[in-house]
Amino acid sequence: MQDNPQLKKSLDLVQKVLSKNDQEAMKIRNFFNDQGILGLNLMSSPGSGKTTLLEQLSLKKPFSFNVIEGDLETENDANKLREKGIEAVQIQTGSACHLDAFMISEALSKMQFEGIDVCFVENIGNLVCPASYDVGTHYNIVLLSVTEGDDKVEKYPVMFKEADLVLVSKCDLIEHFDFEPDLVLTRARKLNPKVEMIKFSSKSGEGLDELIAWINSKRRK
Repeated sequence: MQDNPQLKKSLDLVQKVLSKNDQEAMKIRNFFNDQGILGLNLMSSPGSGKTTLLEQLSLKKPFSFNVIEGDLETENDANKLREKGIEAVQIQTGSACHLDAFMISEALSKMQFEGIDVCFVENIGNLVCPASYDVGTHYNIVLLSVTEGDDKVEKYPVMFKEADLVLVSKCDLIEHFDFEPDLVLTRARKLNPKVEMIKFSSKSGEGLDELIAWINSKRRK
């Protein structure tokens, strides 16, 4: 196969961008470590329940947290959290389908961290791009709603390979859909043997205490 100079140039550029991003992400992680804050990156398709989950946590108040909100446009999700008394800084990416470490650094400069235990990054609703960019958090939580189907792990392997926790959301609807949580976990562990899974419902509250326990266990590490 003939070499393609243009393709090589493009790949080298992508690698350079990712390398710079990783360096910035390490600075963010060091900042979190110095502050004693746990950083969590929430990733999912649009409408899987990331913001609803954060609203549920704000009512439960198991720990003090703030949020970096990523969206293409609008501050709708950030405003929902602000109404619950949660500090939320909005990042509007325009056409970009993911957040990166430099965006997170800029958002962090606008936030208060005294008394904060956890900082959530609510990434852009997308199962492709966000998995490729380290945003400086300690763990990745991927939400997969029952309504999306249990085949998404195989369709989007990069996302689930990067997941530390798969949160199966809208599990109160499971009897109405052909969705097998055990199959999701089996497939995810083929990509990442250490990944964990919790079933969650914002309607019934199922799984919320288990998630809080999981987060608290990571805070103590």
